Amino acid sequence: MLTLADILEALVNVRPHAEQVITEAAVDSRQAIPGSLFVAIPGEKADGHDFVEAAFKRGASYALVQRDLPDASLRTLDLRGGFPESSLASADFDPPLCLRVESSLSALQQIARFWRRKLNLRVVGITGSVGKSSTKELVAEVLSMRYRTLKNPGNLNNEIGLPLSILRLGSGYERAVLEMGFYVPGEIAFLCDIAQPSVGIVTNIGTVHAERAGSQEAIFLGKAELVQALPPAPDGTAILNFDDPWARKMEEKTRARVFFYGLSPEADLWADEIQGLGLDGIRFRLHYQSETLHAHIPLIGRHSVHTALRAAAAGLVEGLNWQEIFEGLRQEHTQLRLVAVRSESGALLLDDSYNASPESMLAALNLLDELDGRKVAVLGDMLELGLYERQGHEMVGLRAARVADVLLTLGTRARMIAAAARRFGMKRENVHEFDELEPIVEWLGGNLSKDDAVLIKGSHGLRMDRIAAALEARS
Repeated sequence: MLTLADILEALVNVRPHAEQVITEAAVDSRQAIPGSLFVAIPGEKADGHDFVEAAFKRGASYALVQRDLPDASLRTLDLRGGFPESSLASADFDPPLCLRVESSLSALQQIARFWRRKLNLRVVGITGSVGKSSTKELVAEVLSMRYRTLKNPGNLNNEIGLPLSILRLGSGYERAVLEMGFYVPGEIAFLCDIAQPSVGIVTNIGTVHAERAGSQEAIFLGKAELVQALPPAPDGTAILNFDDPWARKMEEKTRARVFFYGLSPEADLWADEIQGLGLDGIRFRLHYQSETLHAHIPLIGRHSVHTALRAAAAGLVEGLNWQEIFEGLRQEHTQLRLVAVRSESGALLLDDSYNASPESMLAALNLLDELDGRKVAVLGDMLELGLYERQGHEMVGLRAARVADVLLTLGTRARMIAAAARRFGMKRENVHEFDELEPIVEWLGGNLSKDDAVLIKGSHGLRMDRIAAALEARS
């Protein structure tokens, strides 16, 4: 278990007799629990220093702070100038106690880096443009069939979230599955320096975040930082998507062993005879070395076969047998982020509104194509595409014209989806463009029947989840 002694040793390179256990770390005072470490980080909208007292009231034992607090009654140990060993005997470490540092965020990262190096476990790092979170969930399900496994919860995949996840690790864990987000060059390399992954999984290299990264080449280089950070073979393994030309190129960027997965017989692990069964999951055939196996798993959509291949590959790399791998793949876990509910009229609503990119939009439309009944696509703006904005929206419009019977769009960028759909043959009377949510809810509420299947998808900033929430049948 992480202790105050570990924190102080990480920060000042002196280990006092301070064996108070730290249950976990939090940057939100509302998530502070008894025995936790609260990290006060200044943010754009709120400053964590304003909530130190609230965190202590919820049971936090210690707080990392980078400025003086107005409440003089809060005891503070100043660590900025180091910590002389001569002070150890007289130091009072009883909680609640503030630990004053130069930067709370840097201190959190330093503690996580120190703690990771004390733990005897293997880390699986996951990055990519689409499918990181679903891959993380399924890889963790598979590995947990043999090993005690931790995964970073939710989307804690950045310079704050990943260190918080590592501090949840205790000595009993054998594997950690950590999603790693990419926004700027050097970010994944920084996260890898903290996490020390032995296995790196790359889902694909798409156009999401191109507005910030600049180009698909820049996204490739940024995500390649994961495979570059892996130890050389045989200790390190890069699990790469053979079907994605950009991901396949990462073979040149790593010293680790390369394990390809995909739909091609040239991959180490590959699948064929894929059947999308709608909400009943997918069925496919797996090939590995001389073995051929049949699988039926509860993931939704034909595109999910790649998620299954990644998780199976991770299981093989980490020494699991096929019985363990299939048991993990068949776990009745919730389909991440995609929620299927019924409207008051009985229509099936597929709420996939967490986020959107051209790649994930096409995958969602392919799922809609597998379903019976009239198909209604409600598609919103895709943000942060940069130079790929028009190309991405028009590509989605083309697919929507081939899949959907009715198309509703939300936002100014999504008008490019509507225009492309009309251009590729969708009847004008079946395309409806909106700038606000409420008229969409009204249209759907008055036009859906029990035989309809409705896909709702757009970038998170549009809050399209409110559409399904407004239409969902109340039991």
